[in-house]
Amino acid sequence: MTYREAIEELETILRALETDAVDVDDLTTRVERSAELIRLCRHKLRHAEASLDRVFDTLDDEDEADELAEEEEETDEEDEDDEDDEAEDDEHDDLAGGAGRPW
Repeated sequence: MTYREAIEELETILRALETDAVDVDDLTTRVERSAELIRLCRHKLRHAEASLDRVFDTLDDEDEADELAEEEEETDEEDEDDEDDEAEDDEHDDLAGGAGRPW
């Protein structure tokens, strides 16, 4: 039974209880059936919620992985810039007089 079918049956039972003169035996049967349908609906809602949570957790994990990858790329680029700067400094050290000294 689908969630929609269970809700529709619950609505039918509710309308019958509101409009019909229901005897005690029939009332008990309808209330018991309503309780079963409510349990079924709650179960389906919990299952749907858990499924959605898993989907969102997966999306969050992917976002975090993307952010880490971006941070690593930025760090790699900064490291490359630092290496380039060091290489330039090393080139100047080879000049006559050394770094910071006149020729």
